[in-house]
Amino acid sequence: MRTLVHLSDLHFGRINEALLAPLRACVERLAPHVVVVSGDLTQRARSHQFQQARTWLDTLPKPQIIVPGNHDIPMFNVAARFLAPLRKYKRYVTADLAPVYIDDEIAVLGLNTARSLTIKDGRINREQVAWLRQRFGALQDGVVRIVVTHHPFDLPAHANPDDLVDRAPMAMQAFAECGVDVLLAGHVHSSHAGSSDDRYPITGYAALAVQAGTATSTRTRGEDNAFNVLRIEPDHVHVARYQWNGEEFVADSADTFCRVGDAWKAEHCRHSQ
Repeated sequence: MRTLVHLSDLHFGRINEALLAPLRACVERLAPHVVVVSGDLTQRARSHQFQQARTWLDTLPKPQIIVPGNHDIPMFNVAARFLAPLRKYKRYVTADLAPVYIDDEIAVLGLNTARSLTIKDGRINREQVAWLRQRFGALQDGVVRIVVTHHPFDLPAHANPDDLVDRAPMAMQAFAECGVDVLLAGHVHSSHAGSSDDRYPITGYAALAVQAGTATSTRTRGEDNAFNVLRIEPDHVHVARYQWNGEEFVADSADTFCRVGDAWKAEHCRHSQ
């Protein structure tokens, strides 16, 4: 079994400072095999915000898979936005825009969906999908395949579908063909875990789509600060949501999903218990 901590939407530059030490302590206690951060490390892509984010991330366990979000691209500096949109991100956080962690049980692959031409929307392109096919195609059977993006491929039923990543149907078809199991994302500051088959009816296939809320931002949008912990086995994934209660981060709710063929479903787990 592997333990994965999923943080998102840190938004350094607009954070609740009181959460940083308790969050770090909680993550350390969980002893994850890998820490994932699914974008929006900063509020306005300024150098000091990236430096603060990097300094804090350096206190967390390694390895880490980090991808940028739309807030990590400058908004008001037009020249930087279009000529070097992720220059500061690459300087202070990581130059790797397609990070990978692979062991004998899980493979975690990050993809950059942040784009200069949009204010907040994201996009995945065919070159990224081809690269994913290549990396995942070389894996042995039984390795749980996990994709990390900032912009989500799936959302709760009540959410605005405009928040979905652009070209999602194209990517989902490719994910089905190369056996992607889990999709981790942020962006909407709302926690959610569910099967992708309602939105993407692909015969015999459904990924587990997991959204993380904002771990540290004051822009909570009606939900307390939170992050996810995934306990991953070849045919079972347990998703626990840890929420800030005013003093510490505590386990608040959880769901278990089971693999049935090439589809991940929650209801089958409940029926089998």
